[in-house]
Amino acid sequence: MDIAITGASGLIGTALIPALERSGHQVVRVVRGGPHDGISWDPVAGTIDATGFEGIGAVIHLAGAGIGDRRWSDKVKRRILTSRVDGTRLLATTLAELNRPPSVFLSGSAIGYYGDRGSELLSETSAVGTGFLTDVVTAWEAETAPAAAAGIRTTFLRTGIVLSADGGALAKLLPLFKLGLGAKMGNGKQWWSCISLADHVAMTTWLLENEVAGPVNITCPEPTTNATFTKTLGQVLERPARLAVPSFGPKLVVGAELAEALLFTSARVEPLAATAAGYQFAHPTLEDSIRSALAVDSNS
Repeated sequence: MDIAITGASGLIGTALIPALERSGHQVVRVVRGGPHDGISWDPVAGTIDATGFEGIGAVIHLAGAGIGDRRWSDKVKRRILTSRVDGTRLLATTLAELNRPPSVFLSGSAIGYYGDRGSELLSETSAVGTGFLTDVVTAWEAETAPAAAAGIRTTFLRTGIVLSADGGALAKLLPLFKLGLGAKMGNGKQWWSCISLADHVAMTTWLLENEVAGPVNITCPEPTTNATFTKTLGQVLERPARLAVPSFGPKLVVGAELAEALLFTSARVEPLAATAAGYQFAHPTLEDSIRSALAVDSNS
Protein backbone atom coordinates (compact mmCIF):
# COMPACT_ATOMS: atom_id res chain seq x y z
CA MET A 1 0.00 0.00 0.00
CA ASP A 2 1.16 3.54 -0.74
CA ILE A 3 0.97 5.59 2.49
CA ALA A 4 1.43 9.35 2.88
CA ILE A 5 2.66 10.56 6.28
CA THR A 6 2.80 14.03 7.81
CA GLY A 7 5.04 14.61 10.84
CA ALA A 8 7.46 12.04 9.46
CA SER A 9 10.45 13.50 11.33
CA GLY A 10 8.84 13.30 14.78
CA LEU A 11 9.36 10.64 17.45
CA ILE A 12 6.54 8.42 16.21
CA GLY A 13 7.06 9.11 12.51
CA THR A 14 10.74 8.15 12.53
CA ALA A 15 9.90 4.81 14.14
CA LEU A 16 6.76 4.18 12.07
CA ILE A 17 8.22 4.69 8.59
CA PRO A 18 10.84 1.90 8.70
CA ALA A 19 8.28 -0.44 10.28
CA LEU A 20 5.86 0.23 7.43
CA GLU A 21 8.58 -0.27 4.84
CA ARG A 22 9.61 -3.57 6.42
CA SER A 23 5.96 -4.64 6.06
CA GLY A 24 6.11 -3.96 2.32
CA HIS A 25 4.38 -0.57 2.24
CA GLN A 26 5.60 2.36 0.17
CA VAL A 27 5.88 5.55 2.25
CA VAL A 28 5.59 9.07 0.87
CA ARG A 29 6.51 11.92 3.22
CA VAL A 30 4.34 15.04 3.29
CA VAL A 31 6.80 17.86 3.88
CA ARG A 32 7.27 21.60 3.72
CA GLY A 33 9.67 23.30 1.35
CA GLY A 34 11.59 21.69 -1.48
CA PRO A 35 13.03 20.28 -3.58
CA HIS A 36 12.33 16.83 -2.16
CA ASP A 37 10.86 13.46 -3.06
CA GLY A 38 7.67 13.84 -1.01
CA ILE A 39 4.39 15.70 -1.27
CA SER A 40 4.58 19.44 -0.62
CA TRP A 41 2.32 21.28 1.78
CA ASP A 42 2.32 24.39 3.93
CA PRO A 43 -0.50 24.42 6.50
CA VAL A 44 0.27 28.00 7.53
CA ALA A 45 -0.08 29.27 3.97
CA GLY A 46 -2.91 26.85 3.26
CA THR A 47 -1.18 25.29 0.24
CA ILE A 48 -0.89 21.62 -0.64
CA ASP A 49 0.01 19.49 -3.66
CA ALA A 50 -3.34 17.73 -3.96
CA THR A 51 -2.29 15.72 -7.01
CA GLY A 52 0.35 13.96 -4.92
CA PHE A 53 -2.41 12.26 -2.91
CA GLU A 54 -4.31 10.88 -5.92
CA GLY A 55 -4.31 7.09 -5.68
CA ILE A 56 -2.62 6.98 -2.27
CA GLY A 57 -3.98 4.07 -0.24
CA ALA A 58 -3.80 5.63 3.21
CA VAL A 59 -2.81 8.86 4.97
CA ILE A 60 -1.34 9.03 8.47
CA HIS A 61 -1.41 12.53 9.91
CA LEU A 62 1.06 13.08 12.79
CA ALA A 63 2.07 16.73 12.33
CA GLY A 64 1.63 19.31 15.09
CA ALA A 65 3.66 21.64 17.29
CA GLY A 66 5.17 20.10 20.43
CA ILE A 67 2.94 20.35 23.50
CA GLY A 68 5.66 20.53 26.15
CA ASP A 69 8.54 22.11 24.27
CA ARG A 70 8.28 25.46 26.03
CA ARG A 71 6.34 27.44 28.62
CA TRP A 72 2.77 28.14 27.54
CA SER A 73 2.37 31.78 26.57
CA ASP A 74 -0.72 32.87 24.65
CA LYS A 75 1.39 32.76 21.48
CA VAL A 76 2.61 29.22 22.13
CA LYS A 77 -0.91 28.02 22.91
CA ARG A 78 -2.19 29.52 19.66
CA ARG A 79 0.56 27.71 17.76
CA ILE A 80 -0.29 24.40 19.43
CA LEU A 81 -3.93 24.83 18.44
CA THR A 82 -3.50 26.20 14.91
CA SER A 83 -0.77 23.72 13.94
CA ARG A 84 -3.28 20.93 14.51
CA VAL A 85 -6.51 22.55 13.39
CA ASP A 86 -5.20 24.25 10.25
CA GLY A 87 -3.15 21.26 9.10
CA THR A 88 -5.96 18.77 9.67
CA ARG A 89 -8.52 20.99 7.94
CA LEU A 90 -6.26 21.42 4.91
CA LEU A 91 -5.53 17.72 4.70
CA ALA A 92 -9.10 16.50 5.26
CA THR A 93 -10.67 18.86 2.74
CA THR A 94 -8.00 17.98 0.18
CA LEU A 95 -8.57 14.24 0.58
CA ALA A 96 -12.34 14.68 0.36
CA GLU A 97 -12.04 16.37 -3.04
CA LEU A 98 -9.79 13.79 -4.71
CA ASN A 99 -10.92 11.70 -7.65
CA ARG A 100 -9.12 8.68 -6.14
CA PRO A 101 -9.08 9.30 -2.39
CA PRO A 102 -7.39 7.05 0.17
CA SER A 103 -9.46 4.39 1.87
CA VAL A 104 -8.02 5.20 5.31
CA PHE A 105 -7.19 8.41 7.18
CA LEU A 106 -5.46 7.94 10.54
CA SER A 107 -5.35 11.33 12.23
CA GLY A 108 -3.29 12.18 15.29
CA SER A 109 -5.09 12.99 18.53
CA ALA A 110 -4.47 12.67 22.26
CA ILE A 111 -5.97 11.43 25.51
CA GLY A 112 -6.03 15.09 26.51
CA TYR A 113 -9.58 14.81 25.16
CA TYR A 114 -10.67 13.42 28.54
CA GLY A 115 -9.18 16.15 30.73
CA ASP A 116 -8.47 15.69 34.44
CA ARG A 117 -10.75 12.86 35.59
CA GLY A 118 -9.21 11.51 38.82
CA SER A 119 -9.54 7.71 39.08
CA GLU A 120 -12.48 7.41 36.65
CA LEU A 121 -11.84 4.62 34.14
CA LEU A 122 -12.02 6.16 30.67
CA SER A 123 -12.74 4.53 27.31
CA GLU A 124 -13.45 5.89 23.85
CA THR A 125 -17.12 6.33 24.80
CA SER A 126 -16.36 8.52 27.83
CA ALA A 127 -17.49 12.15 27.76
CA VAL A 128 -15.18 14.98 26.80
CA GLY A 129 -13.40 16.78 29.63
CA THR A 130 -12.43 20.41 30.15
CA GLY A 131 -9.27 22.46 29.79
CA PHE A 132 -6.99 23.82 27.10
CA LEU A 133 -5.77 20.46 25.79
CA THR A 134 -9.33 19.16 25.73
CA ASP A 135 -10.34 22.15 23.61
CA VAL A 136 -7.38 21.51 21.30
CA VAL A 137 -8.18 17.83 20.81
CA THR A 138 -11.89 18.48 20.28
CA ALA A 139 -11.19 21.05 17.57
CA TRP A 140 -8.44 18.87 16.07
CA GLU A 141 -10.68 15.85 15.68
CA ALA A 142 -13.59 17.91 14.36
CA GLU A 143 -11.52 19.07 11.37
CA THR A 144 -11.40 15.52 10.00
CA ALA A 145 -15.13 15.68 9.20
CA PRO A 146 -14.80 16.35 5.44
CA ALA A 147 -12.75 13.17 4.99
CA ALA A 148 -15.24 11.05 6.92
CA ALA A 149 -18.16 12.60 5.01
CA ALA A 150 -16.46 11.63 1.76
CA GLY A 151 -16.49 7.97 2.81
CA ILE A 152 -12.86 7.73 3.93
CA ARG A 153 -12.49 5.56 7.05
CA THR A 154 -11.28 8.11 9.59
CA THR A 155 -9.66 7.11 12.86
CA PHE A 156 -8.44 9.35 15.70
CA LEU A 157 -5.18 8.19 17.29
CA ARG A 158 -5.82 9.30 20.89
CA THR A 159 -2.26 8.88 22.07
CA GLY A 160 -1.16 8.62 25.69
CA ILE A 161 2.37 8.99 27.08
CA VAL A 162 4.66 7.34 24.53
CA LEU A 163 7.60 5.62 26.21
CA SER A 164 10.87 5.88 24.32
CA ALA A 165 14.45 6.51 25.39
CA ASP A 166 14.83 8.73 22.33
CA GLY A 167 12.25 11.38 23.20
CA GLY A 168 9.18 12.36 25.15
CA ALA A 169 8.64 12.10 28.90
CA LEU A 170 10.77 9.01 29.53
CA ALA A 171 13.83 10.48 27.82
CA LYS A 172 13.59 13.53 30.07
CA LEU A 173 13.23 11.44 33.22
CA LEU A 174 15.95 8.88 32.55
CA PRO A 175 19.04 10.98 33.44
CA LEU A 176 17.67 11.75 36.92
CA PHE A 177 16.48 8.21 37.55
CA LYS A 178 19.83 6.77 36.49
CA LEU A 179 21.47 8.97 39.13
CA GLY A 180 19.11 7.64 41.79
CA LEU A 181 17.18 10.92 41.83
CA GLY A 182 13.89 9.53 40.55
CA ALA A 183 10.86 11.13 42.19
CA LYS A 184 7.11 10.97 42.01
CA MET A 185 5.27 14.16 41.07
CA GLY A 186 3.34 15.64 43.96
CA ASN A 187 1.46 12.93 45.82
CA GLY A 188 1.78 10.58 42.84
CA LYS A 189 -1.92 9.68 42.83
CA GLN A 190 -2.56 11.07 39.34
CA TRP A 191 -3.08 8.40 36.68
CA TRP A 192 -0.66 8.19 33.76
CA SER A 193 -1.69 6.20 30.68
CA CYS A 194 1.37 5.07 28.73
CA ILE A 195 2.29 2.95 25.74
CA SER A 196 5.59 1.70 24.37
CA LEU A 197 6.71 3.32 21.14
CA ALA A 198 6.86 -0.18 19.64
CA ASP A 199 3.19 -0.82 20.44
CA HIS A 200 2.18 2.62 19.15
CA VAL A 201 3.85 1.80 15.84
CA ALA A 202 2.37 -1.70 15.76
CA MET A 203 -1.15 -0.48 16.58
CA THR A 204 -0.99 2.26 13.95
CA THR A 205 0.12 -0.29 11.37
CA TRP A 206 -2.66 -2.66 12.52
CA LEU A 207 -5.27 0.11 12.17
CA LEU A 208 -4.42 0.45 8.48
CA GLU A 209 -5.82 -3.01 7.83
CA ASN A 210 -8.59 -3.30 10.42
CA GLU A 211 -11.98 -1.65 10.04
CA VAL A 212 -11.86 0.56 13.13
CA ALA A 213 -13.13 4.12 12.79
CA GLY A 214 -13.57 7.00 15.20
CA PRO A 215 -11.55 7.41 18.41
CA VAL A 216 -8.98 4.78 19.39
CA ASN A 217 -7.07 5.12 22.66
CA ILE A 218 -3.39 4.44 21.98
CA THR A 219 -2.45 3.34 25.50
CA CYS A 220 -1.48 0.00 27.02
CA PRO A 221 -4.14 -1.95 28.94
CA GLU A 222 -2.54 -1.10 32.29
CA PRO A 223 -2.85 2.59 33.22
CA THR A 224 -0.86 3.37 36.35
CA THR A 225 -0.47 6.09 38.93
CA ASN A 226 2.54 8.35 38.80
CA ALA A 227 3.74 6.82 42.07
CA THR A 228 3.67 3.35 40.53
CA PHE A 229 5.34 4.63 37.37
CA THR A 230 8.13 6.12 39.48
CA LYS A 231 8.60 2.93 41.50
CA THR A 232 8.57 0.71 38.42
CA LEU A 233 11.07 2.81 36.48
CA GLY A 234 13.38 2.83 39.51
CA GLN A 235 13.13 -0.96 39.82
CA VAL A 236 13.84 -1.52 36.13
CA LEU A 237 16.91 0.72 36.35
CA GLU A 238 17.89 -0.77 39.72
CA ARG A 239 18.07 2.68 41.23
CA PRO A 240 16.26 4.08 44.26
CA ALA A 241 13.26 6.29 43.46
CA ARG A 242 11.97 7.36 46.85
CA LEU A 243 11.86 11.12 46.43
CA ALA A 244 8.84 13.34 45.81
CA VAL A 245 8.78 16.60 43.87
CA PRO A 246 6.30 19.09 45.38
CA SER A 247 3.87 20.33 42.76
CA PHE A 248 5.05 23.92 43.02
CA GLY A 249 8.52 22.95 41.75
CA PRO A 250 7.65 22.09 38.12
CA LYS A 251 5.07 24.87 38.09
CA LEU A 252 7.79 27.40 38.85
CA VAL A 253 10.04 25.97 36.14
CA VAL A 254 7.65 25.53 33.20
CA GLY A 255 4.57 27.44 34.33
CA ALA A 256 1.56 26.31 36.31
CA GLU A 257 -0.74 25.55 33.37
CA LEU A 258 1.76 23.43 31.44
CA ALA A 259 2.94 21.54 34.52
CA GLU A 260 -0.63 20.83 35.58
CA ALA A 261 -1.56 19.56 32.11
CA LEU A 262 1.46 17.31 31.57
CA LEU A 263 2.42 16.13 35.04
CA PHE A 264 -0.52 16.40 37.40
CA THR A 265 -3.58 15.78 35.23
CA SER A 266 -5.09 12.37 35.97
CA ALA A 267 -6.39 10.28 33.06
CA ARG A 268 -6.96 6.56 33.66
CA VAL A 269 -7.46 5.45 30.06
CA GLU A 270 -8.03 1.96 28.66
CA PRO A 271 -7.78 0.97 24.95
CA LEU A 272 -11.17 -0.73 24.58
CA ALA A 273 -11.66 -0.02 20.86
CA ALA A 274 -8.41 -1.74 19.88
CA THR A 275 -8.65 -4.70 22.25
CA ALA A 276 -12.29 -5.31 21.31
CA ALA A 277 -11.24 -5.44 17.64
CA GLY A 278 -8.51 -7.96 18.40
CA TYR A 279 -5.29 -5.98 18.76
CA GLN A 280 -2.69 -7.91 20.78
CA PHE A 281 -0.21 -5.83 22.76
CA ALA A 282 3.47 -6.74 22.66
CA HIS A 283 3.97 -4.77 25.88
CA PRO A 284 0.71 -4.87 27.84
CA THR A 285 2.09 -3.67 31.19
CA LEU A 286 4.01 -0.60 32.29
CA GLU A 287 7.10 -2.65 33.11
CA ASP A 288 6.98 -4.33 29.69
CA SER A 289 6.71 -0.93 28.04
CA ILE A 290 9.63 0.55 29.98
CA ARG A 291 11.84 -2.45 29.30
CA SER A 292 11.01 -2.20 25.60
CA ALA A 293 12.05 1.46 25.55
CA LEU A 294 15.32 0.77 27.37
CA ALA A 295 16.13 -2.18 25.11
CA VAL A 296 15.85 0.14 22.11
CA ASP A 297 18.19 2.56 23.86
CA SER A 298 20.78 -0.08 24.66
CA ASN A 299 20.92 -1.17 21.00
CA SER A 300 21.41 2.33 19.61
